[in-house]
Amino acid sequence: MNIIENKRFDEERALYGSREILVKDCAFDGPADGESAFKECSDVQVESCFFNLRYPFWHDHGLKIYLSEMTELCRAALWYSDHVEITDTKLHGIKALRECGEVAMRGCDIISPEFGWSVHGIKMEDCTAESEYFMMRSTDLHFRNVQMKGKYSFQYIENSVFENCQFDTKDAFWHAKNILVRNSTVKGEYLAWYCENVTFENCRIIGTQPLCYCKGLKLINCEMIDTDLAFERSEVEAVITTPVLSIKNPLSGRITVPAVGEIIRDIPDTKGEILVTGQ
Repeated sequence: MNIIENKRFDEERALYGSREILVKDCAFDGPADGESAFKECSDVQVESCFFNLRYPFWHDHGLKIYLSEMTELCRAALWYSDHVEITDTKLHGIKALRECGEVAMRGCDIISPEFGWSVHGIKMEDCTAESEYFMMRSTDLHFRNVQMKGKYSFQYIENSVFENCQFDTKDAFWHAKNILVRNSTVKGEYLAWYCENVTFENCRIIGTQPLCYCKGLKLINCEMIDTDLAFERSEVEAVITTPVLSIKNPLSGRITVPAVGEIIRDIPDTKGEILVTGQ
């Protein structure tokens, strides 16, 4: 493996088409303001590097990035790449990950609007993220111990699992399909409208008007805090362990809850059963 160490690159396509290289303690920055440093590369390792220029990793195959920093100016950092590992790295540019496959991230700090669109097969562990429209239209996600803040996350995703996560996010999981969220906290308004086959297990759900217009929705031993107008026109099977402010017009299924402030039934064809165990 060729080793490139302690160098600065600012020209266009600085390492274009490279194979089997280790790039260590290098900076991609400078007055030439060149883009696409690692375009069309394969079997590349990047360690302790600084990225301040655009589009560094496009169409790459077999990429490992460690202990590195991508600044706010490093926009659209990874697109159309596969078999990627990113560890202990800052990704602070907009649209940092798009159209990629088989990505493993651990210990990363993400500040990136529109991160993770149309990504397939991403594993994320022990990461923090601030983003809007986070992971939209992605599939086969597996997140563990991820803290995320921002609006419109996980919309249109499919076939994914989230464990031990903390999400502070409005309009999350809209139109999501085949999702399991376990041992997690999800805070934010209008959670998971129009979703299909989504399960929340041992979760804390916080915020107004959650879980409306859903199909195949399940809640297993979940807390619901400050939740009102919940389950409107949803097909739902739910066991809730805390009082709910109000439940409105569940379409079908059964909701078991210790107490509910108000049950609203003003549409005749909404037949969901509400079993109040504390009354």
